Amino acid sequence: MEVAVLVTEIKIEQLFSIENHIDELSELIIQIVEEGASIGFLPPMKQLDANKYWESVLNPDVILLVAKSNNQIVGSVQLHLSGKQNGSHRAEIGKLMTHPNFRRNGIGRLLMQEAEVNAIQENKSLLILDTREGDPSNKLYTSLGYIQAGRIPTYAKSANGELAATIFYYKELNQSDYNNQRFQNE
Repeated sequence: MEVAVLVTEIKIEQLFSIENHIDELSELIIQIVEEGASIGFLPPMKQLDANKYWESVLNPDVILLVAKSNNQIVGSVQLHLSGKQNGSHRAEIGKLMTHPNFRRNGIGRLLMQEAEVNAIQENKSLLILDTREGDPSNKLYTSLGYIQAGRIPTYAKSANGELAATIFYYKELNQSDYNNQRFQNE
């Protein structure tokens, strides 16, 4: 049973180590996968698999942002910086997650806005991402100015074995976006 929690204050921060946060991060991804989110895993997700995943996330090309409410991690997003010479201007948004009990509080939007700020600080001018067709995240991404670039049918398998399409999005960034985001978040 999903229990909605009214959130009064959300703090977004970057994690440079998962050591002190592995249990919360693992619980977050387990909850998200159990809810049927299309983030690369199928339920049931074991604690060991969740821990192993998080232990592999951080590297010099990944910025891991988390949302906290009352010092508890309630969401996360990753910014994957392209290491390719011809891609030094771009980054990919990965695994935007909001704990099911904390949805509909603007957490996903705050995480995405902070990811964009970080991308601009890293001199990135293009963000890309993909998400399962029909998921609520599609509305979030378009409301943030992401443009649909294409659709691939039968891209991801769901827990019941059905194949779903994925939608690819992109957004071009500029310094004024960064200034506007900083102003809104202060």
